[in-house]
Amino acid sequence: MSDPWSDPDRPAAPPYAGPPRTAPQPPPYGQPQYGPPQQPWGQPPYGQQPWGQPPYGQPPYGQPQWGPGPYGPPPWGPPRPVERTPGQVIGAAVLAFVQAVVVLIASLYVWFFASIADIASSGRPDVYTSETARRLATEGTVLAVVQLVSVLLLVAGGVMALNRRTPTGYRLLAGAHVVQVVLALYWAGRLLDVLGDLPRADGEGSLAAFALFFMVGPAVSLGLLLSGAARRWFTAPPP
Repeated sequence: MSDPWSDPDRPAAPPYAGPPRTAPQPPPYGQPQYGPPQQPWGQPPYGQQPWGQPPYGQPPYGQPQWGPGPYGPPPWGPPRPVERTPGQVIGAAVLAFVQAVVVLIASLYVWFFASIADIASSGRPDVYTSETARRLATEGTVLAVVQLVSVLLLVAGGVMALNRRTPTGYRLLAGAHVVQVVLALYWAGRLLDVLGDLPRADGEGSLAAFALFFMVGPAVSLGLLLSGAARRWFTAPPP
């Protein structure tokens, strides 16, 4: 048998091309392979991006983008400190409410006794003439009405002082307390005058001193309102 390789008429076999191409070719020796790896076996599955490629489009709504925020303080600035109402103002307002309750009760009693005195003193010329009794009853009724008006001033001044930093609130609250001091002094002097004319009337000094009891709260309130903290609170411009 002759050697098939020695037959010149026999077609020669193609040269060996190497193993089948099923994987990426290795890079040449000493050179790194740049870029993402290739996938020669087809496209990536539906819905998945190729390796190393960022997804297209904007990030979902409502999710913050990663990265450092802007430098510096926020555009609206630091929060302002909250100023508290001074204790002197609160104390004067609370005393105004207490004084309003006390004066309201006293005014109702004055009105009641003035009406009774007008009726009971009729026909008693040995004590007072009927004209004098009517005059005292009228005076008591007028004072009761004035005191009821002062109660409204006390309440309005206390409410305004606690809710508004205005000079008007300061003047209203201070004026209401001044009215109470004047009324207490008037009652003390009037009781000394009236009770001193009665025969066998003892203890007029005690009743006059009791009238001064109504002056204690307003006097303390005026002292609080005249303090520097209270005056600055109402006169300084609000922040």
